[in-house]
Amino acid sequence: MRGFRVVDMSRLFAGNVITQILGDFGAEIIKVESPAGDTLRAWQTEGVSTHWKVYGRNKKSLCLDLHKSRARELLLELAATADMLLESFRPGVLESMGLGPDVLRARNPRLIVMRISGWGQGGPYHQRPGFGTLIEGMAGFAAINGFDDREPVLPPMYLADGIAGLFGASAALIALREVEQNGGVGQVIDLPLLDPLLAMLGPQAANYRLTGKVRKRTGSRSTNAAPRNAYRAKDGRYVSLSGSTQKMAERTLRAIGRPELVDEPKFKTNADRVRNAAELDAIIGAFIAQHNRELLEALGVDASSYQKLMDAGVVSESRSPSFQLTE
Repeated sequence: MRGFRVVDMSRLFAGNVITQILGDFGAEIIKVESPAGDTLRAWQTEGVSTHWKVYGRNKKSLCLDLHKSRARELLLELAATADMLLESFRPGVLESMGLGPDVLRARNPRLIVMRISGWGQGGPYHQRPGFGTLIEGMAGFAAINGFDDREPVLPPMYLADGIAGLFGASAALIALREVEQNGGVGQVIDLPLLDPLLAMLGPQAANYRLTGKVRKRTGSRSTNAAPRNAYRAKDGRYVSLSGSTQKMAERTLRAIGRPELVDEPKFKTNADRVRNAAELDAIIGAFIAQHNRELLEALGVDASSYQKLMDAGVVSESRSPSFQLTE
């Protein structure tokens, strides 16, 4: 990405993720901030702006008070030298400052303008505030996250912004390719936070249309494959385990010393295991609860670790002679 200049007027996460990715690959990122600075700078741990250190890396900073006409003119001059400009104001704010896409691209027809918002530049919700938390609720993520006997659970981090950032970085490269290959005219990219997260949850809507049923919250279990859960070990720590393919599920059953379960009708196929996930979890959980996590991690690495477990008295060769977790 060397030689690719980006003017980043965004705040908080989505825009900063996009330009962090582009900057990591060599793009010149010029971060335009108000005198108060990007809000991300204020998110500190023990007085250190750790979020800014991560997402602000590889960027140059420029302070412009865009309420002033001279600052707006300087921004237009900078945009004329750039390949791309990002902004995350509420729809219409950029136009009210005289910096709308038409004005920017009149100065630089090749300029790609990426506009980040909660709900998009048009549509019935476009003037609503759009922080990621609202999107994570509206998209349906929270509704399927957590346990069925408790309230929906919002993600403990900026999920909607992060996914939008990944989609936005991809869109930036596609738009740059379009400029290079098809006439040199920059595009305006409308990047709502809602659409990328909704796209990642796409099968949920398709499943509802097919069945008419809203998916229940299943905790750490999967509705598509089993076994899959977080299990508590003897030392109080946890082991996350997933046997999402037939071979891996069979190896897991052999690894816990229960090879006979491979042919058990309740666990023979993935569909069988999903239907009987609670019973399967109880069996696996009972094994894991007997051992410390360090030994369990060794069990999951490769077949050679089996000898370590035998030496430690965790399992015996007679119980699981065909143990193997990996090819």
